[in-house]
Order: sequence, then structure tokens, then C-alpha cells
Amino acid sequence: IAGKNSVLRRALEKNEVPSMVFWGPPGSGKTTLARLIANKVEADFVQFSAVSSGVKQVREVVEIARQRKQINGRRTILFVDEVHRFSKSQQDAFLPHIEDGTIIFIGATTENPSFEINSALLSRSRVFVLEALSEEFMVSLIDTALKDKERGLGNLKVSFEKGARELLARLSNGDARVALNTLEFMVLARKNDKKILLNDQEIGRASCR
Repeated sequence: IAGKNSVLRRALEKNEVPSMVFWGPPGSGKTTLARLIANKVEADFVQFSAVSSGVKQVREVVEIARQRKQINGRRTILFVDEVHRFSKSQQDAFLPHIEDGTIIFIGATTENPSFEINSALLSRSRVFVLEALSEEFMVSLIDTALKDKERGLGNLKVSFEKGARELLARLSNGDARVALNTLEFMVLARKNDKKILLNDQEIGRASCR
């Protein structure tokens, strides 16, 4: 989606950010991608969930975004997780603020946007489809978490028995969040051990599904 010569990559290199909808399964990187975009274009990132927020919160965010733009010209990316949980009338609340440039809208959904997001909002957004992460990528992600001393588990001596890392990746079903949460759960339960060796049985008991 953001690879070399992709439409989105070219837009970001020109410091242009369209309103977007990310459609993909849980843990496929929708929130992470939205945050990376905000960092790339140096925009403020505001996130809330359609499950726990409503039109009132949208109005509050929009007003702050309007003031920020007037004062210092800084843009605001409004990231709405599970946007399909908003009713069609609630989704309409975004439209005037997208059109006048007050916010850059990025919605995330696990449901087909053609059925769950109203046509007016879709017509003002580019839809990008994210797929479940491959087993190979999941293994790489697990290795990164084990090496990262600042945000990961790099300060602990953790290793896997043969095939156990791949089992964790496979049982996570392409969901990065499941893989990382399961890894953290297993490791922190044994954080006082000098060395932590994870095996198939532990991974199975940790219930990755």
C-alpha cells in the first residue's frame, strides 16, 4: 500500500494526504499505518473508536483541529477505528469538515465498506485493502520484538525451541496484535528466569486463537 511507486507513497512524498478508509482483518496494521502517515506528513493524530465515541466527540475534535489550523497551519488526521459502527447519519457528520479541509479522515473497518460506509463518505475517500499478515512476516515481527530493548523484550534472554517461533506465527492467524500479546504474556510470566526458552506446549497453552 505504501511501497515504492504506490499511489499513496507518491502522495505522501508530495506531502499530500487524501482521506482514506483502511479495510482489513484485525491486527493487519490499520492503526499503525495511519500513525506512520501522520508522522510522515507531520500532522496531529487524533484517534477514537466508533464503539465508545459519538458525534459530540467528533465536533470537539473538529473544533480543536480548526483552531490548530488557523493558529499554526498544522493539519489534523482524525483516525476512526471501527468506523462501520457509526450509523449512516453519524458518518455524515464528517463530510463538511473533510470538504473544507479541517480534518483528514482515516477510517478503519473490518467490514466491506461498500455495505457499511455511506456513499457520500466513500466518494470522498480512497479505499485501501489490507490483508492478513503472512507467516513469514509474523516470524520477522516476533524476532524484532525480541531484539528491541526500548519497546520490546530485548532486555530479557528469550529463545524458542525449534519450530516454536513458527508455530506462534501460524496460530496467530495473520494478526500481529495476537502474536505480540501472546509473546508478551508468555515472557512476562517468566521474567524472573535467567533464560526463557519457549516451546510448542507453552504456545499452545497460551491460547493464540
